[in-house]
This record gives sequence, structure tokens and C-alpha cells, in this order.
Amino acid sequence: MVRYLGVLVAVGWVSWWQVLDANADLFGSGANSFEIEFVTIGSPGNPPDADPNPAGAVPYEYRIGKYEISEQMIDKANALGGLGITKDTRGPDKPATSVSWYEAARFVNWLNTTSGSVPAYKFDASGNFQLWQPIDPGYDPNNLYRNKLATYFLPSINEWHKAAYFDPVAGHYWDYPAGSDMVPDGIDFPGDPNFDAVFFDGASNSGPNDIANVGLMSPFGTVGQGGNVIEWHETAFDRTNNFPAEQRSDDGGAWGSAVNVLAGSHTGIGTTPTHESEAIGFRIARVIPEPSARLLLSMGWAGVLGLNGRMRSKRTRSLRVSDCF
Repeated sequence: MVRYLGVLVAVGWVSWWQVLDANADLFGSGANSFEIEFVTIGSPGNPPDADPNPAGAVPYEYRIGKYEISEQMIDKANALGGLGITKDTRGPDKPATSVSWYEAARFVNWLNTTSGSVPAYKFDASGNFQLWQPIDPGYDPNNLYRNKLATYFLPSINEWHKAAYFDPVAGHYWDYPAGSDMVPDGIDFPGDPNFDAVFFDGASNSGPNDIANVGLMSPFGTVGQGGNVIEWHETAFDRTNNFPAEQRSDDGGAWGSAVNVLAGSHTGIGTTPTHESEAIGFRIARVIPEPSARLLLSMGWAGVLGLNGRMRSKRTRSLRVSDCF
């Protein structure tokens, strides 16, 4: 947020609430710093989608990554945190793939602990994934995987599905994450520059596109939830997060997937959390900042704007007086 202060004062016309909606969080330091951009998923209490099973109903606001997590984000977290996360190597802005669910969870924990929050996921001293227990602060009896005091986490199947398919204006779910029931345009030939989503549509790339070059946005403003790479969900495949090693849900399709895998009616697949695939990556989600913090921030920016306006007014009056002589 600090980096926006100079912009706000310099241009004046930027509204304070626009600054509050600047949803990029900064992590790391120096050459190993990076940002993760988030979009806000509002319309709490939305109904579920009929397909699959159903999914998509979320009773609270939250934020989700606009893009998939990239290779350079993993590289920089590894460099600073010694996480030892392995992945494919295609380029810094390619999605990080061949990352297991457990490795994605460790990355999320690093984001939390380096930001002053508690880990979302519990690992013992030997690195084995564990369930949160009633004696643990932040224990949630409805989700034994996620600590409810954590700021960052892997999106649940409901959080992920809502961000991809629900339209808060129209009040319904689209068939595809590009905000349409029309079959999207995919990759018609290798290197095809014109597409709605990165998937097999007569031909396929040799791998995924850069995370910011993946087609049309969802109604909420996410990109790449259909195609490019399959994405891990936090949720167990049976929808009950009560066993550490059970299969996790993942969905969304990859660069070589058929179009039906991108559809909201696709129920995803169950994959063991140790599995590493060149076609599976992930994005993260986070809680909305506390209203009290946002209010204090808004008051602070309002003060800056008021002070800036008074200073400009004084300078203007001074110049007008001097112009008389």
C-alpha cells in the first residue's frame, strides 16, 4: 500500500476508495520480492450451482488470486524460506506446475508466517500434514484442514467455483469461466494468439501460457480458471476435510484439455496430495482485511487528500496574489 501513497498525492484525482481496492499484496524482500494480485469475490450468501454436486455457495466475502501462482513466486519463496518446493522450469511467468498439494500448502504457510499471520495448514516436525485439533487456536470443526485465523489459504472448491463461474450482476452461473454459456475459442494451432482460454481446440501448445496471457476474465475478474493448468482445491475429493492423506479435488483443465473440462458442470478429479503433474498448478485466496483496518486506512487517506487539497489551495491563492504585482 505504501507505494500507492506517492501516486495518490501526485495525481490527486485518484479516489481513496480506489486505493483501498488496490489488491496486490507484497511478499519477500529485495531481489526476492514479488506481488500477488487479488480480486474481491463479493455477493455473500449466493446460491449454489446445480452442477457439480452442487458447488459455489459461499456465505462470506473473500479475495482470490487474479492469476495462477508463477514459477518466479516459488523461486523467490524458496530462496528466502528454504522451502525446497520442486517444480517444472519453463520460465519465470509460467504457472508453477509439478507442485504437490502439500508443497502448495507449505508455500501458503510461508506467505502467512512472513506476513505476521498464523499458518493455514498444520505440519508436524517431520513435515507430515496433520489435522487441526480442538486444542489448537483457530480450530474450525467444519474444516479440519484450514486454520480459521490464517490470512492466506488454498481456495476451497466452493470458493474456487464461485470465482470462476458466478456472475454477481446477472445473479447466476455461466457455463464457462469467461462469463458466457458459449463454447470459448481455444488454441486452434500452436502459438495461436487469439483465444478465449488456453485449451485444445484443434491444436495445442507445447505447454501453458504465461499466467497473464490466458484469455478472457471471469465476471469477478480472475483469469485462467478455465484452461492453461489444472488448479488444486483445498477441498478433499469427498468434500469432507477429515483425513490428512485423502485425495484432493482439482479442476479447470489445462492447455491440452478438451473444452468440456473447462465447463462448470465438470466435477473435477481426485488426486493424491503427494502427486506432482506438469499440468497441475494452483492459485491462492485470502480473507478480506478487517473492517476496522480498512476504516482507519480510509480515514488516513481522506486526511491526506484533505491536506493535499488545502496545500494546493494555498499555493493557488499565493500565486494569484503574486500575479497582481
